[in-house]
Amino acid sequence: MVTAMNVSHQVNQLFQPCNFELFKDMRPFFEEYWATSFPIALIYLLLIPVGQNYMKERKGFNLQGPLILWSFCLAIFSILGAVRMWGIMGTVILTGGLKQTVCFVNFVGNSTVKFWSWVFLLSKVIELGDTAFIILRKRPLIFIHWYHHSTVLVYTSFGYKNKVPAGGWFVTMNFGVHAFMYTYYTLKAANVKPPKMLPMLITSLQILQMFVGAIVSILAYIWRQEQGCHTTMEHLFWSFILYMTYFILFAHFFRQTYIKPKVKAKTKSQ
Repeated sequence: MVTAMNVSHQVNQLFQPCNFELFKDMRPFFEEYWATSFPIALIYLLLIPVGQNYMKERKGFNLQGPLILWSFCLAIFSILGAVRMWGIMGTVILTGGLKQTVCFVNFVGNSTVKFWSWVFLLSKVIELGDTAFIILRKRPLIFIHWYHHSTVLVYTSFGYKNKVPAGGWFVTMNFGVHAFMYTYYTLKAANVKPPKMLPMLITSLQILQMFVGAIVSILAYIWRQEQGCHTTMEHLFWSFILYMTYFILFAHFFRQTYIKPKVKAKTKSQ
């Protein structure tokens, strides 16, 4: 019989951590100060109108060099995180099956998971800088951008603190999507023409991520009696609310950006 302990042991044997992943465990620090995410998100939201007001009568900055560097660093970070976390997920699936990837609390002690979990949380603070580039360059700032950035930061902190089982897939999928997204942003900032389908693919992956995330949250609740799957109705509620709002917003963005223009163009040609 395959037990969670056996699977965890096999994963530790098969998937060895890199030297940098053996860095000091930062969980105690981030668990203690997880609620700091609320004032950070609030300050972020308050600074948006301040920044927009400051730039109102000013010409937008070019910032091409800094933007290329910013996007490139986040792309490399996301690619590394995706490779390592998808590697862990693949190993868990092969040794223990799908249920073990949902009941992911069994693996929070793994050195690779520990490292990429806390740097993932930290990255959600750093990624707020995306908005600064939009404001300073006087680009359109849409609702989905600042809503997603602020709520993901708070939810990631909440999930990290409470060891929400579905968090394993949340981190893994997010790294994967961001690997594509920040690579696209880097190419765009460098005036390198990316494949036409790439932005559509990224939005499609974001929609898929929200759908899968909601399913994983429901499965974690169904399997809540299983070892490593302890979750509550509160966890399920907030996970489901966020995933559903993200799903609706990204689906709407997809329709407005990729479907509506094609329909209009087709109508005009007729």
